[in-house]
Amino acid sequence: MSVARVTEITSSSKKSFQDAIEKGIARASKTLKNVEGAWIQDQKIVVEDGKISAYRVNMKVTFILAE
Repeated sequence: MSVARVTEITSSSKKSFQDAIEKGIARASKTLKNVEGAWIQDQKIVVEDGKISAYRVNMKVTFILAE
C-alpha cells in the first residue's frame, strides 16, 4: 500500500508558462522524493510597462511517501 501527499508550489519564468511548469517540477523533484504528478491550479502573468515580464503558475505536486 502506498500513501501520497500533495504540496502546493509556485514557480515563475520569463519565457513561458511551460518553462515555469518545468522549472517548478525540476525544483520540487530535488527536495521531494517519488514525485508522481502535478495539477496546474492557476496561471498568472506579471505585466510591467505594458509588457509581460513573468509567467507564474501555482501547482499542486503529488508525491509518494517512503515506507
